[in-house]
Amino acid sequence: MNALISVSDKTGILEFAQALHAMGIRLLSTGGTAKLLADAGLPVTEVAELTGFPEMLDGRVKTLHPKVHGGLLARRDLPEHVAALKAHGIETIDLLVVNLYPFEATVAKPGCTLEDAIENIDIGGPAMVRSAAKNWKDVGVLTDAGQYPLVLEELRSGGKLTDKTKFALSVAAFNRISNYDGAISDYLSRIDDPESSSGQAGLSQFSGQTNGRFVKLQDLRYGENPHQQAAFYRDLHPAPGSLVTAVQLQGKELSYNNIADADAAWECVKSFSEAACVIVKHANPCGVAIAQDALGAYSKAFQTDPTSAFGGIIAFNRTLDGAAAQAVSKQFVEVLMAPAFTAEALEIFKAKANVRVLQIALPPGGASDWDNGRNLMDIKRVGSGLLMQTADNRELTVAELKVVTKKQPTPEELQDLLFAWKVAKYVKSNAIVFCKGGMTMGVGAGQMSRLDSARIASIKAGHAKLSLQGTAVASDAFFPFRDGLDVVIDEGASCVIQPGGSMRDGEVIAAADERGVAMVFSGVRHFRH
Repeated sequence: MNALISVSDKTGILEFAQALHAMGIRLLSTGGTAKLLADAGLPVTEVAELTGFPEMLDGRVKTLHPKVHGGLLARRDLPEHVAALKAHGIETIDLLVVNLYPFEATVAKPGCTLEDAIENIDIGGPAMVRSAAKNWKDVGVLTDAGQYPLVLEELRSGGKLTDKTKFALSVAAFNRISNYDGAISDYLSRIDDPESSSGQAGLSQFSGQTNGRFVKLQDLRYGENPHQQAAFYRDLHPAPGSLVTAVQLQGKELSYNNIADADAAWECVKSFSEAACVIVKHANPCGVAIAQDALGAYSKAFQTDPTSAFGGIIAFNRTLDGAAAQAVSKQFVEVLMAPAFTAEALEIFKAKANVRVLQIALPPGGASDWDNGRNLMDIKRVGSGLLMQTADNRELTVAELKVVTKKQPTPEELQDLLFAWKVAKYVKSNAIVFCKGGMTMGVGAGQMSRLDSARIASIKAGHAKLSLQGTAVASDAFFPFRDGLDVVIDEGASCVIQPGGSMRDGEVIAAADERGVAMVFSGVRHFRH
């Protein structure tokens, strides 16, 4: 049996090659890999010796040869293939171990030039991988160090790889080539100026062709509705602290709607540095609060809309302890998320076996590093096309607020305004959010009219028996008329935050002055459709 090894990432390769040699498998190799094996005392035949043709063009040409590809592509069950090999002195290659030049890592480096990128486009490696993967019944192809243990186990136990394993390796190989080519296409399609004087290619924000690359995590029972089929995928390289990294500790299988709502809750709760709780129902926050601990945050969030919280999705950005778990367990909850759970908390939910409990590890920098887990792009499918945009990760500080009324907001009101603004970003447009003391008091979401959203928010507060006197109100977009502003002031709002930018800003500001409330402009809109 012959094994050809040519790897850029040499992680684990020496130990793997030693194990192959111990089983009597002949080692073939190229360049740096051959030197590594030879220096370790392993007998290795260089590809140049095999082909009778030297490596050339700075290593660009070394495996592109019939003695390599003939050995990979020949079908052992076809007499004419076997005869052709014999006639041309070509030996079969039964195992191929290749990982590719680090193109993705190269272009991710600051200051990467177009020349750097081009020189890290592998040609011979993908060609060999495709040949071996096509001929999977006769050749095992490894493209990742994580595959080494399984292959060694099968070779040791049976002397050969099973067809099931070889096919799985083939699929993984074609996936790797697809991802590699997609990364190259994405990068090169973003280049506006290949002749940049600095040598660094000018990159557009959006590539000329986009190549979505995702890995399936699981099939789902159905989609939004039972007659729809669905599956859940993750990015090739998911960000730490993102929903797709969650570990389900207990509960029923997640549904399509569970996952969509869980993402809305998780993204919202991650935006707070204080201990926070977010309760989501049908993609909208129906209760959000901050407090000293998880229990305090949950108690306040639940007060906003106990009716909608029934059957909701609950997310915490702190460890869920026994006290908070005891409070949450008193209501019907579909999904519960937190960075960690105490043993007492998990014991409490054992009695509620259907509750889906998800643990999502914090990013390496802890809760202060949540930004590393955010999406950089938002994508929406339309008929035969995609809409792509940079994600709405814009945060606001007190210093950026512009007071436009005669009345100035108090320091406490400024904090409530920023809290309300942060929540409004995660509420479907048109969004109106009443807040006070670090908790939502009423949420109006997804209405065709901003006026109706304001009315619904006040109705919700009334049903929850919450007073809106002295509340801060956030509107995700400007008030086109004063009527919406009058509604929130009539309900008790003392201060308002909105983007501004309407033709009638003057009229709305005058109305705020007339009613004696403070208003600040953010200069930022947060539509969420």
